[in-house]
Amino acid sequence: MKVLFVCTGNTCRSPIAEGLLRRAATAAGLEIVDAGSAGTGAWAGAPASEGAYLVGLERGVDLSAHRARLLTRELVAESDVILTMGHSHRVRVEELGGVDKVHLLGEYAGQSGAGAEVMDPFGGDIEGYRVTFDALGELVDAVVSRLVSERSGDQR
Repeated sequence: MKVLFVCTGNTCRSPIAEGLLRRAATAAGLEIVDAGSAGTGAWAGAPASEGAYLVGLERGVDLSAHRARLLTRELVAESDVILTMGHSHRVRVEELGGVDKVHLLGEYAGQSGAGAEVMDPFGGDIEGYRVTFDALGELVDAVVSRLVSERSGDQR
């Protein structure tokens, strides 16, 4: 199963979520999960932002090899589940043909209302990145629980 996380620049939120999903899926025994990320306005090849990189190091998620990718129709087509950080990202995925596989990350993880969108820490201080990292950690844990449940046939 290919899970794609989408944000704007693919330098903060989506690479963090990708790293967290890789770690959590491995811990849960979900080797079939292939995590990736992209951005609706990404500058292809850009590294993770300094804040995301530093907080990742603090929390055990190495983003040193990350390079930003622009969201394309091909990435949408090859993904099974696409989880976006905000509504605008969802709209772009839908425009690229992903209507049947795109969800707001928060909604997929059981959140509703304003809490379904993930705050963008870009340009902020390191504490903002920590808050976003922790929020993504909780959401990704809920995604893994959902995937484990669906894999075992215990859909809620």
